[in-house]
Amino acid sequence: MKGLGNPPEVWILRLGHRIFRDKRVTTHLALAARALGAEGIFIQGDLDESLRRSVQKIIENWGGDFKIEFVTDWQDMIRVWKEAGDSVVHLTMYGLPFEKYIDEVRRNRSRVLLIVGGKKVPWEAYVLADLNLAVTGQPHSEISAVSIFLDRLYQGKELELRFKRPKFVVSPSPRGKVLLRRARDEKTETK
Repeated sequence: MKGLGNPPEVWILRLGHRIFRDKRVTTHLALAARALGAEGIFIQGDLDESLRRSVQKIIENWGGDFKIEFVTDWQDMIRVWKEAGDSVVHLTMYGLPFEKYIDEVRRNRSRVLLIVGGKKVPWEAYVLADLNLAVTGQPHSEISAVSIFLDRLYQGKELELRFKRPKFVVSPSPRGKVLLRRARDEKTETK
């Protein structure tokens, strides 16, 4: 992503999305991934147009080119990804400590697909991944795993990202909320 130097481009593959159970978690996963520099998210599981609309609304208002796509055959998608010379990293609490491999991932100039699961991740994800890495060996959420991974991969530079074509930007304030409307550069304060 522009503004992050020259690290690999990162995409997320969210396995097992279930509308009735995962709507907020998957939405938050997409928003955290977008805010922290990922290029987009592929979602396997239930086709959820409401989720797509929610993420698209954030992109329209806050800018950027983040992509959201639904996939059915995630195993074939991974094979195609790898045939193109790109790498696949599965974030799992059962993997190797990611701190020992983050430099290797950063040096790799291919795109990186980060696999995270919701429900039980199929064994094939472990086999197809180039690396199975753990942010921690304790139970945690896919949102936290992706967030910590991206922060370490981009070495904190993602916190200074500026997105293209935002309608709104936050003006830092010690009290209250200050938004700048980019279309007319008018200042809007809310409490």
